[in-house]
Amino acid sequence: MLTLEKFEEASELVKEVTLPTKLIYSEYLSEQTGAKVYLKPENMQHTGAYKIRGAYYKIHTLSEEEKQKGLITASAGNHAQGVAFAAKACGCKAVIVMPTVTPLIKVNRTKALGAEVVLYGDVFDDACAKAYELAEEHGYTFVHPFNDLDVATGQGTITMEIVQELPTVDYILAPIGGGGLITGVSTLAKMLNPNIKVIGVEPAQAASMQAALKEGHPVTLPSANTIADGTAVKTVGDLTLEYVKNNVDEIVTIEDDELIGAFLDMVENHKMIVENSGLLSVAALKHLNLKGKKVVSILSGGNMDVITMSSIVQHGLVQRDRIFSISVLMPDKPGELVHVAKTIADAQGNVIKLEHNQFVNTNRNAAVELRITIEAFGTEHKNEILAALKKEGYSPRVIGVKLY
Repeated sequence: MLTLEKFEEASELVKEVTLPTKLIYSEYLSEQTGAKVYLKPENMQHTGAYKIRGAYYKIHTLSEEEKQKGLITASAGNHAQGVAFAAKACGCKAVIVMPTVTPLIKVNRTKALGAEVVLYGDVFDDACAKAYELAEEHGYTFVHPFNDLDVATGQGTITMEIVQELPTVDYILAPIGGGGLITGVSTLAKMLNPNIKVIGVEPAQAASMQAALKEGHPVTLPSANTIADGTAVKTVGDLTLEYVKNNVDEIVTIEDDELIGAFLDMVENHKMIVENSGLLSVAALKHLNLKGKKVVSILSGGNMDVITMSSIVQHGLVQRDRIFSISVLMPDKPGELVHVAKTIADAQGNVIKLEHNQFVNTNRNAAVELRITIEAFGTEHKNEILAALKKEGYSPRVIGVKLY
């Protein structure tokens, strides 16, 4: 069982391997929500995520014989690095099975920590099945990433730090994958102060905890296709489910598109890289009535490869109308292209791509097409640019943006 004594023990132990992640007050998010919003930046840990807490405490509870057998686990990346780091600190061998779609940065960092990496399957559940198979074959000690109460105890040390720093916290928001983090966080929160509301946040495309709560037992989703790869779990743990039933006040689901906007918010307003799973607790703020409350959003991790970052930034700019494309038909005569460009420039728009198609019409004198990609300040500015073009006699048509 999860006990206060174990949480207290774990809280002292994890200090040996964790960095202090002091709460960060977010003026931007506070203005957006009417609450006092604080961020718990677990993305700033040695391994880029909170998972080192549970892994280190779990290894501490193992016998010397279990340690010497070598450790094995399955992970989408963050638990992998946590186990690898903790195993190295304890002098244990570590084998990590990761889905083949795991971001390269997570794979390379896990290897750099001295672990042996096996890539298998499309999602965590496939990798987990393979890890159990290898554990049986080689006699390794399995360290489950979430369905383990010792691991959950280690993750719950986050709550101890939150309450020590902000004793009057009203809400704690935490991402949900398999349930280890939310189990530890919510259970300790209720032990320390039953009035603290704990909100779990899942990606809508992998809402396995909500499905389990609805059925009363873990169920396996047909897929877990989400950009929040760290929480792409098709089946939650049976051990964690019971604690979630008793201690989590509400679960919110978030669409992938919302994570894109949250990523831009964190980069532009806090200069922090937070991975998509870690952004769930930020995106959820808009779904709750938190006015006047003291709220902590746990940023669970920050391990994201640069290609993914680039894609999310560009999609985010399009989503917020800071980049958009238009099609303009105009007569094929000297000076017309310059006139269109000047109209956009006078409206403070910045042309970043232009395609001139002379063959859109069999009568070139009647019309040729310009496809223009423009940088703007947002939706209001975009509409001002469109209005300026219309005023000059053009009929701009907004079209899809070709990012690449």
